[in-house]
Amino acid sequence: MNTLQLWWQSLPDLLMAAVEVTVPLSLISFAIAMVLAVITALGRLYLPGPLKVIPWLYVWIFRGTPMVVQLFIVFFGLPNIGIVLPAMTAAVVTLALNTGAYASEAVRASILSIPRGQFEAAQTLNLSRRTTFSKVVAPQAFRIALPPLMNDFIDLVKGTSLVFAITITDLFQVGRQVAASTYQPMAMYALVALIYLVIVSLLSLLQLVLEKKVSAHVRSS
Repeated sequence: MNTLQLWWQSLPDLLMAAVEVTVPLSLISFAIAMVLAVITALGRLYLPGPLKVIPWLYVWIFRGTPMVVQLFIVFFGLPNIGIVLPAMTAAVVTLALNTGAYASEAVRASILSIPRGQFEAAQTLNLSRRTTFSKVVAPQAFRIALPPLMNDFIDLVKGTSLVFAITITDLFQVGRQVAASTYQPMAMYALVALIYLVIVSLLSLLQLVLEKKVSAHVRSS
């Protein structure tokens, strides 16, 4: 079987794995990660002194250890203390925690980049802290944080290729199985890489579109 025949026969299974596992896993994990990122960033900025160590510790641990090790701890390690998670749940938890740690730094940096005068102006108008954040800080911070957050999402999509290590049949795992059965690893992994490349390229294009829309909205405002 030549390379083109192998690609043609394998492509449906690879795309199905991408649609059924890789894409949903990425979207769900990223949605949870964004919630964690905002909570963590706000905690590091506004919690009382001693309590700031909690979000700092979370970021330190998940940015300082490999994701594959985190996957093994959550899926294989937690059962030793009585916490058993299905493989997909373990993957979502790990990917969300890992990405949330990285994304929280982008959110925190974007908030810190807002000029102090914006806060002082809000105080002059007698705006509450919640209103100041939702109406003044958040829109500006979102525009600043958008590029790094999209980069974090792209890294997350690529990072889903590690979940094969905890028995999940994702895009990469299907490629591994086909490569093992056909004895053509070079052709098979090249096709897997091409699919990831297409997905990431589409996300990069989406990033450019979003950045242009956000910039245009800011200019019109």
